Amino acid sequence: MNTTINAKSQTAQSVDLAMGRRMFSDKLFKQVMSAGGVGVIVAVSAIFFYLASVVVPVFMPPGIEARNSYEVPGDVTQKTVAFTGEEQREIGLRIGAAGALAFFAFDTGESLGSTQIALPEQTQATSFAMGDLSTFALGYGLSNGQIVVAKAGFKVTFPDGKRQINPEIEYPLGEQPLALDEQGAPIIQLGLQQSADGTVLAGLTQDGRLILSGVNVSTNPITGEETSEQQSSVISPAPADVRKILIEFKQREMYVLSGDRHLVRFDISDKSAPKELETIELVPEGEKVTSMTMLSGGFSLIVGTDKGNLAQWFLVRTEDVNFKFKRIREFTPMKAPITAIAPEFHRKGFMVGDASGTVGSYFATSNRLLFSEKLSDKPITVLGYPPRGNGYLVQDEAGKVYSATVDNHYPEVSFSALWQKVWYESYESPDFVWQSSAANSDFEPKFSLAPLTYGTLKAATYAMLVAVPLALLGAIFTAYFMSARLRTIVKPTIEVMEALPTVILGFLAGLWLAPFVENNLAGVLLSIVFLPAGFLLAAYTFHLLPAGLRLKVPPGWEAAMLLPVLVVMFWFFFSIGHPIEAVLFDGDMPNWLSNTMGIGYDQRNSLVVGIAMGFAVTPTIFSIAEDAVFSVPKHLTSGSLALGATPWQTLVGVVLLTASPGIFSAVMIGLGRAVGETMIVLMATGNTAVMDFSLFSGFRTLSANIGVEMPEAGVGETHYRLLFLSALVLFGFTFVVNTAAELVRQRLREKYSTI
Repeated sequence: MNTTINAKSQTAQSVDLAMGRRMFSDKLFKQVMSAGGVGVIVAVSAIFFYLASVVVPVFMPPGIEARNSYEVPGDVTQKTVAFTGEEQREIGLRIGAAGALAFFAFDTGESLGSTQIALPEQTQATSFAMGDLSTFALGYGLSNGQIVVAKAGFKVTFPDGKRQINPEIEYPLGEQPLALDEQGAPIIQLGLQQSADGTVLAGLTQDGRLILSGVNVSTNPITGEETSEQQSSVISPAPADVRKILIEFKQREMYVLSGDRHLVRFDISDKSAPKELETIELVPEGEKVTSMTMLSGGFSLIVGTDKGNLAQWFLVRTEDVNFKFKRIREFTPMKAPITAIAPEFHRKGFMVGDASGTVGSYFATSNRLLFSEKLSDKPITVLGYPPRGNGYLVQDEAGKVYSATVDNHYPEVSFSALWQKVWYESYESPDFVWQSSAANSDFEPKFSLAPLTYGTLKAATYAMLVAVPLALLGAIFTAYFMSARLRTIVKPTIEVMEALPTVILGFLAGLWLAPFVENNLAGVLLSIVFLPAGFLLAAYTFHLLPAGLRLKVPPGWEAAMLLPVLVVMFWFFFSIGHPIEAVLFDGDMPNWLSNTMGIGYDQRNSLVVGIAMGFAVTPTIFSIAEDAVFSVPKHLTSGSLALGATPWQTLVGVVLLTASPGIFSAVMIGLGRAVGETMIVLMATGNTAVMDFSLFSGFRTLSANIGVEMPEAGVGETHYRLLFLSALVLFGFTFVVNTAAELVRQRLREKYSTI
């Protein structure tokens, strides 16, 4: 009896020990799973916050530091006509109306020296003009009808290994003044543009004549002797009450402000025969233009009025291949009449001063007011930027100068510039454009994410149109109708397809599939349209066969009978494709689409991507959906069949409803795979950022754009941060879609769990 008791005691101890181990294992596993779940949440959150930390700075306002004010440096007897500085923002330059150049410390106004542009004796400077800031050419009209053209700049040297900045003056047309008016009348208004292509001067004389002159200076490569060629003409009649003359950078157009409201545009391509093209009313009656300047690049004019309004104008091509000067956009107005406008050197930004002593900084493309601050109680008279746009110099009517350092790295970015149509310079209408770089300095940044987002959705849509029917119908047949033996062959084979590297699929799609589709377009389209009908016809034909023949095919092996049918249908459609193209489409369907129908055909297009990405996404959707259908409890299907339902009725009424959460998850995971796909769309499309839903055009997706341009983006620049914004948009899209999908899946599970 004691032996029995001991045995029972040992058995109880063993059971208790096993239960303890199991409970410990359960607790440990629970903690590990909890830690893993928390780790996933932390990792995803860390990714989100890292992306956000890179993106947030582009939406922050500019920072303004090192504000200072001081008395105007240099010769105070001369009126200030312009300010600038060197790139390091250490030295400022004040330009006087009579040619005095004063160099001073940018931050403190301490005088660093001065010089004088060489003007002839017994003459006075009667007008002043500046060319494009990229050349920083200065022109002085003289009282004897002559012009002096100079360039003020800064030369950086490194004597003894230390950086030294030295001011310098050049005379691109020579130190001797150039005669603009042979009659010697004073030049009271002056326009100037100087570049490597030559120099164009336009001057209004005191007696009302408007003279245009083009000057080319050539240097003999052997002797070094310089010779100049001058071509002049008088514009008659001259516009009335000329108040401002501007010449665009390429020296083909001239704009003359006439009176208070009108602008006269001239074609000056031929300097000996200028043509008046049009007269534009810049502002409505009762409003007066008080300031006007040309933006960097020479395409746009910024016009300010006595009402504080600001507007941008530039040339737009019309239907008859001509150009019209159009008002493009208006900016946030200032509170007082505009008294001064200054453009940036290399960007589409500009600064405005008004009669209340307030300055505002704007960026044209993004239509953004970057900052506005009141500096003085007196009207602002002169504004200036250093070359990098990282500061400002402002003078008021009382002669006080205000300087500051401006941290303004991302003015191109605004909600409208990223997601709405923008009217870019030289474009015929507003458009969505992504163009992150160009070959010249006239480039206007085009950072619209709309075409990239559109391309991402377009790629996902075409891929899902191909993958969802194939994957879901294949999964349903495999899990519910196919024999167990055939299923053990089909399911692993399709799942192995999921392991194929997408770079291989993209390589094949770009180099083999795209040319194949182009050369057999009719056959491909016939296959897409008529293959489903061919399958139904084959199934109906099989149904009509005698029972003896049909019963020879084992249950669940019917799909194998479709393989030869599939091969025959493909052969048939591709065989008749070329004759159909020859009869209906002049032998070349892609060319017929482009030339006759006006539907552009790109070799690497949405059709190719849809087929390739559909092939890549199908295994993912198939595997998950097939598991969901196959996992439906057998007692549900058996009960339905026992109650008299047919297999198809059982499938529709029981199996699909019960498996719907899993099927929905499969589709959503496939959609996430399609949205985030990079290599296939990178290699199988033309990567053109266009918004066109055509089956035969290319596109660019957010992920492909990141892959293409991230190696070229400068760290911390606008382009770099907007690529991170693209990643954040993808992250947000997948997060929202997956969250919504999980909510729907839970609702489906709760609804059909009791079936």
